[in-house]
Amino acid sequence: MSAHALSPSKEETMRFTDKVVLVTGGSSGIGRATAIAFGREGATVVVAGRRAAALDATVEEVSAAGGKASAVVADVSSGDDVRAAVAATVERHGGLHVAVNNAGLLGRIAPLAELSEDDWSEVVSTNLTGLWLALKHEVTHMRAHGGGAIVNVASNIGAHSRREGFGAYAAAKAGVSVLTRTAALEYVGDNIRVNAVSPGPIDTPMSLGPGETIADRDARLAGVVPLRRAGSPAEVAAAVLYLASDDAGFTVGHDLVLDGGVTA
Repeated sequence: MSAHALSPSKEETMRFTDKVVLVTGGSSGIGRATAIAFGREGATVVVAGRRAAALDATVEEVSAAGGKASAVVADVSSGDDVRAAVAATVERHGGLHVAVNNAGLLGRIAPLAELSEDDWSEVVSTNLTGLWLALKHEVTHMRAHGGGAIVNVASNIGAHSRREGFGAYAAAKAGVSVLTRTAALEYVGDNIRVNAVSPGPIDTPMSLGPGETIADRDARLAGVVPLRRAGSPAEVAAAVLYLASDDAGFTVGHDLVLDGGVTA
């Protein structure tokens, strides 16, 4: 058999033709890479986030990759914003078949007793409450329209591991892992599959410590990541697309860890 015969055709890799996908936190990093990957595979993508200019840049990149995309400015910690983002997606494109809940932030890194109430609330309101709000409105639409697939972005810090100074972030992301499994059980009967990915250190600005260069970070990770490198946003996107696709049709309530072996 020739090497050419082993390569999938373009038609075989267009898993999301005629599907409408909403990606929160779509302005950069994992969210942007995921939006581009969905667009490349035939989806119409709506990216949501707080920064209009950065969202527009994602839309341009999706278009350059051959996909279709639009943007909606929304803060996931606001129920009204999330409701409006889902409504805008449906109004523009006629449906919502896949949702990727990626919006999140690291917040202040400090021991728990040194965090202020505002420090705590900032992380939890975005990473956990914001994800719950997204689930709430996405599920409401999908239940009434035949189902869909939802992929939540958790973290290897949380249910899978803990780090000093990351208490608020770990608590919120552990909550995402639990919400994912709970929602999966509650809505699988409505033909909605809910799963999660839990990335470790990924090559985005969030992986850099204060004052750290990319070279500094890479040297640090070489000593703590068995694979000796950061992951790429595209690698996380590939996992998200798998979980959202029919290829994962029997996968429900799974939390896929992508951390180069850190929590192996």
